[in-house]
Amino acid sequence: MPIRSWDIFCTVIDNFGDIGVCWRLARQLAQEHGHAVRLWVDDLHSFARLAPTLDTTARSQHLSGVEIRTWRPGGDADDRARFADVAVHDAVIEAFACHLPDAFLARMVARELAPAWINLEYLSAEPWVREHHGMPSPHPRLPLVKHFFFPGFERGTGGLLRESMLGAQRSTFLAGPAAQAALWHRLRATPDGSALKISLFSYQNPALPVLLEQWRDGPEPVQCLIPQGLAAEQLAAWSGEAAVPGKVVTRGNLQVNIVPFVRQEHYDEMLWACDLNFVRGEDSFVRAQWAARPLVWHIYPQDEDAHHDKLDAWLTLFRRSGVDAGAAQALTAFWHAWNAYGNAPDWAALRSKLPALTQAAQQWQARLLGLGDLAANLVAFCENRVK
Repeated sequence: MPIRSWDIFCTVIDNFGDIGVCWRLARQLAQEHGHAVRLWVDDLHSFARLAPTLDTTARSQHLSGVEIRTWRPGGDADDRARFADVAVHDAVIEAFACHLPDAFLARMVARELAPAWINLEYLSAEPWVREHHGMPSPHPRLPLVKHFFFPGFERGTGGLLRESMLGAQRSTFLAGPAAQAALWHRLRATPDGSALKISLFSYQNPALPVLLEQWRDGPEPVQCLIPQGLAAEQLAAWSGEAAVPGKVVTRGNLQVNIVPFVRQEHYDEMLWACDLNFVRGEDSFVRAQWAARPLVWHIYPQDEDAHHDKLDAWLTLFRRSGVDAGAAQALTAFWHAWNAYGNAPDWAALRSKLPALTQAAQQWQARLLGLGDLAANLVAFCENRVK
């Protein structure tokens, strides 16, 4: 069945990760594939941090070629009216198991040809992902079948989101002083040509004050860009200075710039402009890999440290890709410390391996390119395998 239109349902869990992925996917399907896309979102205020022109009071609007509507997970008395005029599209994405409302499921059943129904799962490098990718899951009561679609880092998975022009845009940015100057102006910061440049986007992290002290007391200047949010609040507590956009906090060899939260495409530019990127969750984690720069991942914490398995699975794949053994060891130790394995982060050890990690990041990116991009893989999966 040809797929030309999509319904994507998203619930905002950790402010930016879930909506970041869904918004990026929706735009790519609309802009690169020419498909009609309707994105259902439960929290427009968090969404607006990524798309500042969004009207947070509108129940229905269009932005960047995507129709955006509001919904309430779990259903409410308004569900029947909310979906009464909805003609279900060719494919329906239930992002991250957010559970479709009964009123919408009824519209899916009433459709002459049942839509392709996809559960877009969270990203993981764990081996079981390949085994479960594409598996069908018949609905227990309705004549509908859902299929699981897993992003991933290996063949046999859905790959990663990546716009077709991303590589060319990165090359143009890195070769263009005007574009770089525009980014720094947008960030309300001035680049220090002699400093190592680091972006830091993380959840609240007990290791952050220790790292700030190591940068402060280290032998080289460090310029750290911290967006508004949890890490900026920690910096304020550590420094005793207000963490507002445009603020510069200087301690020893450390200069921290508090930067405004930027839209997605400008976040990519910030990653490209830095020598090392600290990222969190899923969307920024993927973007840091496309930036071809060394990265430190703050994974979303789970009960009983279940997230450690996911983190170590990625590190295992990265080590197998041919990275220098000493660099891999330093990166692993730092990631473990950053994700509360019990040790303090060793900045000096990681810093000494940044040249090797930069080369490895470039090789890793080339490897990921061979998987194809998730949006195109998803279209092909729905057209060729979903019955």
